[in-house]
Amino acid sequence: MDTNATIIVLIFAAIFDYLIADPWGWLHPVQVMGWLISRYSQFTLSTCQGKRQRRLAGVILGLGLIIGSGMAGWSLHLITDHLHPWLGIFLEIVLLASCFAGRSLRLASLDVLTPLREGNIDLARSKLAQYVGRDTANLSPEEIWRATLETVSENAIDGVTSPLFYAIAGAFFPGVGPVALALAYKAASTLDSMVGYQQEPFTDLGWFSAKFEDILTWIPCRLTVLTLAILSGKPILVLSICRRDAPQDPSPNSGWSECIYAAILGVQLGGENTYQGVIKEKPLLGDPLNPITPQSIQKALNLTRICCLLWLGSGITGLLILG
Repeated sequence: MDTNATIIVLIFAAIFDYLIADPWGWLHPVQVMGWLISRYSQFTLSTCQGKRQRRLAGVILGLGLIIGSGMAGWSLHLITDHLHPWLGIFLEIVLLASCFAGRSLRLASLDVLTPLREGNIDLARSKLAQYVGRDTANLSPEEIWRATLETVSENAIDGVTSPLFYAIAGAFFPGVGPVALALAYKAASTLDSMVGYQQEPFTDLGWFSAKFEDILTWIPCRLTVLTLAILSGKPILVLSICRRDAPQDPSPNSGWSECIYAAILGVQLGGENTYQGVIKEKPLLGDPLNPITPQSIQKALNLTRICCLLWLGSGITGLLILG
């Protein structure tokens, strides 16, 4: 696939995600990954009882799915390159668009905020429970807004900018292409969300997936923080807040991804959450200069969109220069 075709794939995959997200009823790569992870996990947890066995099984699961997903994208790149060129381009566009979650993230926030705006707080709590792990049955509107903003800011990195980063990186290697690396990262992210928990029964099985996803996300997370800081017009201030608060979060990436949005918006994230009746305190991120509102969430979504457009434009410019 030549440079022009690669650029077409990048541009139209971004457009597809912005306009239609994931078409209802279509088989999604994450569904296939999830099915494989679920089946493998059930088999491993029922047959491997020892700590060492489960940790080894976790390494096999992580490397197998990540490398396998990347190879699937790379194989499609090779196969379609030798079939009809435009068919190959179309298939790569669809597959790459499935790796991005920009529109899905916006729709999820609307799914929660719309019933809340209409005064149906019970429905808003129910909708929110589909996207977060905390207990939502007794949340106030302010707590629902905070939970939604935390979800939007954290998933902006995992679901939008990181897959885009790896797609652009892969585009600079003609033999690899944008789809292979984006799919490999999507596999790592899916593994982390399904088995990367620091609690049983996934403590040993998911340890490798959780650590490896942290490593893969580290660079795109910092680049996102830097880009958003520049976009804010006050980079020194927002970066100083991030350096102060983000390291308090046990995750090497989640604290930074949430804190950069909190710092730019002048709000505070974190605090008290309840999980299955157990109260847990999360680190406070940012300063409570402004209340969290639906407008705050929309601004966060807009920041993510602008960041992606800048990255996409920079990547395409680089491809044209090196073309």
